[in-house]
Amino acid sequence: MDAHAWDERYAASDLVWSAGPNAVVAAECAGLPPGRAVDLAAGEGRHALWLAGRGWQVTAVDFAAVGLEKGRRVAEGSDLAGSVTWVHDDATTWRAADDAAYDLALLAYLQLPPAERRAAVRGAHAALAPGGTLLVVAHDRTNLTEGTGGPQDPEVLMSAEDVLADLADLAHEVHRAERVARPVEPGHGGGAGLVAWDCVVRVSRPA
Repeated sequence: MDAHAWDERYAASDLVWSAGPNAVVAAECAGLPPGRAVDLAAGEGRHALWLAGRGWQVTAVDFAAVGLEKGRRVAEGSDLAGSVTWVHDDATTWRAADDAAYDLALLAYLQLPPAERRAAVRGAHAALAPGGTLLVVAHDRTNLTEGTGGPQDPEVLMSAEDVLADLADLAHEVHRAERVARPVEPGHGGGAGLVAWDCVVRVSRPA
């Protein structure tokens, strides 16, 4: 889907995604000390807003202006307005300003073909300060045949090994790289007892 299609999707409903953070994202970020974060492909801002609520200064980047505007309105209706900067840009081409070095770069469920995914992952790594964390959470390739929900195009699915290959020539320390089962609530792509399979990669840039 292109930016126009996402704008239409975001405009068609109150919230496309849940208001709260993805459980895996929340668990992986909960132990990190607040600092500066960039949420790439932020959509309606659920993760950016959650991070801001935990004390982070967040840059939320997305190519869908409608999604960003929905997140901005939520922030302005709370005490988080000054904690999130909303940037209309493409996660595959966005680059941090020369003076911007982030303690966390998040890519959550950005499902792209390999070349575009690689560009986004490497751009996120480049935005990190020394010691900063890059977290990638996405639908795993095996979810197509073993899980439920998620994209049905194998071209945009991935594995932890794919993400690590994207980073192979860049300095990084691997803290987690695996396939993770995510229970699916009834009515969200499946029924009771079903799971989706996610690819989870958390690395840090050496200090």
